Amino acid sequence: MSRPFLKMNGLGNDFVVVEARTAPFEPTAAEVRALGDRTSGIGFDQLIAIAPPRPDEGADARVRFWNSDGEEIFACGNGTRCVGWLLMQASGADRAVIETKAGRLIATRAGERLVSVDMGKPGLDWADIPLAREQDTRALDVVLYDHPALATSPGCVSMGNPHVVFFTPDVDLVPVTTIGPLVERHALFPEQANVGFAQIIDRGRIRLRVWERGAGLTKACGTGACAALVAAARRDLADRSAVLVLDGGELLVEWKAEDDHVIMTGPAAVDFAGELP
Repeated sequence: MSRPFLKMNGLGNDFVVVEARTAPFEPTAAEVRALGDRTSGIGFDQLIAIAPPRPDEGADARVRFWNSDGEEIFACGNGTRCVGWLLMQASGADRAVIETKAGRLIATRAGERLVSVDMGKPGLDWADIPLAREQDTRALDVVLYDHPALATSPGCVSMGNPHVVFFTPDVDLVPVTTIGPLVERHALFPEQANVGFAQIIDRGRIRLRVWERGAGLTKACGTGACAALVAAARRDLADRSAVLVLDGGELLVEWKAEDDHVIMTGPAAVDFAGELP
């Protein structure tokens, strides 16, 4: 597996990014877990491989993502932003087209080390999430966890991966590390779920913490921020454009009315370079 990597982060959501355009990169789940171990490995929330696109895709790269628990996932918003920045730095262009298992994503420059990513349309039907049975995803009629701070029914959104979003008056009073793993594996979510806890500060600002499926509590979750904005706007708790305040910093998310695409804008940072063992 020995090859160079970059350690990157988007608002503290950290990644090991591997170049796989010149040689295939097919890590096993055990190898991903070993690399992701913050004590004995490199440590990361997600592992990312940048591979060549298929000839008929018309993309700049095909990208794969793995959570630190070894599971390959379809989408990672902050990771896509970091990859987009790398591709644009290499090409000198202001746009990068990225193919993922969640579909085609387009990254554009938005300022110094700032990148916008068109995350596409959110999935809002219960089968899109997916859920184990039919539900109104705007507000579920099932109690996922009994806690006074979570009295309001949560909403569900797919951003290429499944999200459930709870709305709470004070996110800092919610025991995220206790509730998150239990809701993640609730029977309603056959593919498990990312669990967001959102506090509406005002119509243009939302405080958010996310327990990520397969990674745990992270400093920021890009798809989680997109899901929270969509879930809030569907309930008329927020406008279709808002700043999401995460533990690692802020993301601007817009759910465009004209085409329903979700645009996420935020920073990308390189921490250090190294070589995989």
